[in-house]
Amino acid sequence: MNAEQSQRRHTPYEADFHAWTLEQAALLKAGRWHRLDIENLVEEIESLGRAERRELRNRLVVLVGHLLKWQFQPDRRSNSWQATITGQRREILELLLEQPSLKSYLDEAFVRSWESGVDLAVKETDLPYSHFPDACPYTFEQALGGEFWPG
Repeated sequence: MNAEQSQRRHTPYEADFHAWTLEQAALLKAGRWHRLDIENLVEEIESLGRAERRELRNRLVVLVGHLLKWQFQPDRRSNSWQATITGQRREILELLLEQPSLKSYLDEAFVRSWESGVDLAVKETDLPYSHFPDACPYTFEQALGGEFWPG
């Protein structure tokens, strides 16, 4: 380990993230720009954007998984499944209202959520992968539409 790596490991950012965030916020409020840890601030801001995208994908995975369960196990439909589908739809729409720039990521996020949604359905239904379609049978508009209930 060289001196730079050793020093980096002991920066406030590395040693105590919470304290670092409080210090950076205080520096911003005070306008003490020269004292800011710009490199790590940039990294954290970019990370916040990735977290919003990840939340959208995770909610879509749960929604798709439950739509598949609803469609392919009609005899096991429950209020719990209905509430999960309805809740995920509402939370996704709320997320898009709060973060309108995520709308440009919707198509990609929906496509990326498909395989994990199938994994969820397989896990929770005990049906084999071959029981489910190879491609998503729903459009994004259907999946989010409150009137759409497959099967």
